[in-house]
Amino acid sequence: MPRVVVDVMPKPEILDPQGKAVLGALPRLGFTGVSDVRQGKRFELEVEGEVTDDVLAEVSRVAETLLSNPVIENFTVRVEESVEVRA
Repeated sequence: MPRVVVDVMPKPEILDPQGKAVLGALPRLGFTGVSDVRQGKRFELEVEGEVTDDVLAEVSRVAETLLSNPVIENFTVRVEESVEVRA
């Protein structure tokens, strides 16, 4: 089944305390070179049939209505290509 991914992130002007907490922990754990962290959410929706413009529009409505808070968050919708991994 095709998979549509919705990534939800806080708008740039919104404070992100979880991202700041991760940013503060990185040097204590020995990681350097990271100047900022923003934490968001990822939703994977498996859809029936072909992913058309109408399907993407419907997923956008789902994202705007249920998966995000449009006042403080932005979201993107994309089709995830399946990648076969062989061990």
